[in-house]
Amino acid sequence: MKACVIIPAYDAAASLASVLEELKRELPEIPPDRLIVVDDGSRDGTVTVAREAGVRVVSHAKNLGKGAALSTGLREARDLGCAVALTVDADGQHPAASARAVLEGSADPHALVLGVRDLVRSGAPRANQFSNGISNFFLSRFAGRTLSDTQCGLRRYPVEETLALGPRSTGYAFEAEIILLFCAVRAGVVEVPIEVVYPPEDERVTHFDSVRDPARIIAVVLRTVFATRLRSLRRFTAYNT
Repeated sequence: MKACVIIPAYDAAASLASVLEELKRELPEIPPDRLIVVDDGSRDGTVTVAREAGVRVVSHAKNLGKGAALSTGLREARDLGCAVALTVDADGQHPAASARAVLEGSADPHALVLGVRDLVRSGAPRANQFSNGISNFFLSRFAGRTLSDTQCGLRRYPVEETLALGPRSTGYAFEAEIILLFCAVRAGVVEVPIEVVYPPEDERVTHFDSVRDPARIIAVVLRTVFATRLRSLRRFTAYNT
């Protein structure tokens, strides 16, 4: 199956070059024109770093959010004729070996493959552990299955299926919304254990707000559950009239 890599990037100039270098080394079967950096309105040298690396660059004129960047990347992947798209964060948290593990995590090209981190062992900040735990609880409850890591950005998306589901979220809640949409249509969801790297606290750069963003994720969960159940009710009513 033809694959690409999508790297959503916002003010990631300091880490992006090493991320791209690692991916090129670990995934030589994916050519540079299928390494897609989606610059989400960066104010630093992110675009320059990406272009110097010789990869494909798509830019937003202003910062729209991670979900918007992923949607842009998925549309670009579709235009390239890719069946699956691996998403890798630009901050260096995802070792290239973990990226390969997720890329090869399922033989089914229609499955959504999720990287699963051990946040405690990896030394993730307590705020991240807490917000991920809340997200896991709510999504597992509404998805009807246990989900081990609902916020990890290292994933493999089936391109056409993901776009066809019509995700609406533009921020971090995009990743939670996609899981619920896949579970609602009973599509395959595969979890793959991965390693991640968290730098020392004074070197960490994150755009994730550990209070505001989990609240937005929960709001999107509730909206998505309501919408999918309403669609199911309408289909059931139409079938029985």
